[in-house]
Amino acid sequence: SLPYKGKLIPRAKELRKNATRQEKKLWYGFLNSYPVRFQRQKSIDSFVADFYCHEAKLVVELDGSQHYEEAGIARDKERSAILEKYGLKVIRFSNLEVDRNFQGVCTTIDLAVKGGQKHKKELPSYDYNKRTGILSGAQRKREGESNLANQEQNGICREIGARTGGDIYIG
Repeated sequence: SLPYKGKLIPRAKELRKNATRQEKKLWYGFLNSYPVRFQRQKSIDSFVADFYCHEAKLVVELDGSQHYEEAGIARDKERSAILEKYGLKVIRFSNLEVDRNFQGVCTTIDLAVKGGQKHKKELPSYDYNKRTGILSGAQRKREGESNLANQEQNGICREIGARTGGDIYIG
């Protein structure tokens, strides 16, 4: 179990009630029905993570414009370093990426979960879903596209480790 500060629980509840449009889209359009459980606004240490998957030890953060200012970048770097000490992987997406490339965001999360599962149990293919626009692996093969090639082509996966201290930023 991860450590947390009890005083953050009311704040986490407030953040769930007042989720951003992009957080709602990702939660209701993908994560709440994903085959591996995600929690939203999870208190970890002295932070509240936007989304957390215990099985994959994965934190998903959605970043607004304040995260791209000097102070925001420094805070995110420090926060990620603390979370990584607990063996967690942190991936970040810009709000703009959620708006413009929702399928790519969902695919990237799916790949991160499958790569980070503790027990490496076989997950079902996440079949095409009208809410997300995700294609199953079989459907991608039939259409001649692979996850990685598609991500590279669309430019959704670019690591900027120098700026973030190892976080993966999308968008």
